[in-house]
Amino acid sequence: MKRWKKVCTAVISIVVVMALFFGLQRLVVPKYDGTEDMPLEGNFTAEYYKESTKHDVLMVGDCEVYENFDPMYLWKNYGITSYIRGNAQQLVWQSYYMLEDALKYETPKVVIYNVQSLTHGSSQREEYNRMTLDGMKWSQTKVDAIRASMCKGEKMLDYIFPILRYHARVSELKKGDLTYYFKNREITHNGYYMRIDVLPLSESDVADGTWLFGTAREKEDAGEENEIDDPWAELDEEGSSGEDADGAEDEIDDPWGAIDAGEDGISEPGTELAESKHKDRTFSRYAMKYLDHLRTLCKEKGIKLILIKAPSLSPQWYEEENEQVVDYAEKYELPYINFYELLEETGIDFETDTYDGGLHMNLSGADKLSEYLGKILRKEYGLEDHREDPELSKVYEKKLRFYEEMKAAQQKELDKYGEIKTY
Repeated sequence: MKRWKKVCTAVISIVVVMALFFGLQRLVVPKYDGTEDMPLEGNFTAEYYKESTKHDVLMVGDCEVYENFDPMYLWKNYGITSYIRGNAQQLVWQSYYMLEDALKYETPKVVIYNVQSLTHGSSQREEYNRMTLDGMKWSQTKVDAIRASMCKGEKMLDYIFPILRYHARVSELKKGDLTYYFKNREITHNGYYMRIDVLPLSESDVADGTWLFGTAREKEDAGEENEIDDPWAELDEEGSSGEDADGAEDEIDDPWGAIDAGEDGISEPGTELAESKHKDRTFSRYAMKYLDHLRTLCKEKGIKLILIKAPSLSPQWYEEENEQVVDYAEKYELPYINFYELLEETGIDFETDTYDGGLHMNLSGADKLSEYLGKILRKEYGLEDHREDPELSKVYEKKLRFYEEMKAAQQKELDKYGEIKTY
């Protein structure tokens, strides 16, 4: 009897200690509530696992996907089911593992990959790695993704037990750490990050659009034919060099507040596992290896792969970079949609269709790009219109309510403050 009492006491003690440990760990890990240094992007990865239905289209990539294409538009207008597995500065190896992870749950007919992140040959910052990888469910895929992504000084054990990395936050906890203790803030619409506000290119200095359409505007003003002689003209020395895959807005000084950088210099960019980007703008072997992996995975699963380049004005998409994608697409007979070349066809206007001066699309711009994409998916890939499916319609009816509620909430903030504060 005494023996069983000791065993029960030991078991209860272990359970209590573990509960306290994981309870404290949950308390100190970042809650990406959109306030101050907690960017909303940290919630994106985990939201995928809440999906109850499958998708005909999966999109993978960085902000040029999750801010520029609208799955709810594709559903409303074409009945196409789609999801975006994207994150801030999501690198090509991370996109590969995001796809590998998703294929555990579903097999889409089409995968769309945005090629901007090919300009990176190494992981840039731990903050981006964390926002992308922490939300993944544990599996060999997540382990492989971490190993492929870790910057110098990062440790696998810190990913397994996040409290080891975030312990310093215990003295700097905020309201959001309690508000979202049990459940993260829901923010995306099938992976799409909505913004309805407008910041025209002409009123912002965050992007320089002259490299893309400056020549065309000059000719138009002069009454000449509106042609772009050199859409890949060099920026001046202060222009973007393509080193930040998500543009200036995604620069994050310290998204976790009181986390100590440590003596190992964890926040330093670069990785021992990857080559750095070549100065001549040739994509690194490390990046191209994972593009090959992504292409091969799609081929093995019978999935059609489409390469795209969204029309973001920063970082600049150089001619040398574009040519490499064109050559790759031709070599492997892949479609490549360069939206820089389709501004007229899509109707994109950087005075009305961007919320940050040309870096990313607002809802108006995302819907224009989605309209163009939807026509291609319907006509060239024969994707089915699911709007008559009663089960799917019921699911998307709920999704659309959340979608419309967020539009209304953002409009309310615009009317009250003149800006969007909490999204």
